[in-house]
Amino acid sequence: MKTSDFDYYLPPEQIAQEPVEPRDAARLLVLHRAEGRIEHRHFRDIGDYLKAGDVLVLNQTRVIPARLHGRKIPTGGRVEFLLLRREGERTWRGLIGGKRIREGTRLIFTGHNGVTVEGTVIASGERAERVIRFDAPISPLLEKLGEVPLPPYIHRPLDDPERYQTIYAREPGSAAAPTAGLHFTPELLIALRRQGVQIAACTLHIGLDTFQPVQVEEIEKHRMHTERAILTAENARLINEAKLAGGRIVAVGTTSVRVLETAALRSAGIDDPYAEEGDRCPWRPVVAIDEATSLFIRPGYRFRAVDMLITNFHLPRSTLLMLVSAFAGRETILEAYRIAQQEGYRFYSFGDAMLLI
Repeated sequence: MKTSDFDYYLPPEQIAQEPVEPRDAARLLVLHRAEGRIEHRHFRDIGDYLKAGDVLVLNQTRVIPARLHGRKIPTGGRVEFLLLRREGERTWRGLIGGKRIREGTRLIFTGHNGVTVEGTVIASGERAERVIRFDAPISPLLEKLGEVPLPPYIHRPLDDPERYQTIYAREPGSAAAPTAGLHFTPELLIALRRQGVQIAACTLHIGLDTFQPVQVEEIEKHRMHTERAILTAENARLINEAKLAGGRIVAVGTTSVRVLETAALRSAGIDDPYAEEGDRCPWRPVVAIDEATSLFIRPGYRFRAVDMLITNFHLPRSTLLMLVSAFAGRETILEAYRIAQQEGYRFYSFGDAMLLI
């Protein structure tokens, strides 16, 4: 398939610049995949589509203050560095903003209250990707050194940075929020538990592919960067027991999908997820994992673990749009997006949500 097959036009005014309040007041487009039927609800109504025994799988990653501001030494040229992955006690991979920043360039970054740290560019990757070795560990300094990065299409600063965190964010490590989970409130999760819906947790620290559009025209040639995926034995057992008892596995966000499907592939001993033949794959139990995953889910992928998906509306030509198209069908998804635009839904990170049944 072509990357252009996943293109669509979105008027800029439909890109949400701030979240709604309360969180669960966001609109919810419910797509019944089998018949292509659509309902228009609000996120607080999601319990109407869940039943006792179902399992919500939440990505509990937490966004770190990953955007650093600094200058080149000795010229003073401005620099911005977006931390994406720690590769050692003092070494980070990320995206650089600035002119002529090559291997060997010395940088100094300044945060709040005069906190500073210096570092050296030690490697270059594709386009703006760089590896910096800092003179001291920066993890303990991040709250004062950096700021929480918002996506480039959001132009208004947040009054409360916690609004770009899910209410269940626990494990620091992401450069972006798992935005499908931003719609949950404590009260909604309590209500779902009382309804008999179970809650499981996973972790996927969101990294480079969130910021890099698909550059190749044939999507099969795109290679995902790795991101750390974690599913504990306890949560794997909860998911498997619920499935065997007749419950459905409901992934909250594309990141949870990638963790669950990676865990199912490991369970089945499958190296090539596109090798199995047939229209459908049998359900596969998930196993505990803590590994780097580069799983790229695109049309043609057959899901082994996930039954339902809660997600936001994604950017054109993105791997996220390709994933939801694999789950519900490309034409079905693009038609749902067209209807969502027509109905005035808000798109992207702070926008409205979809439930794919």
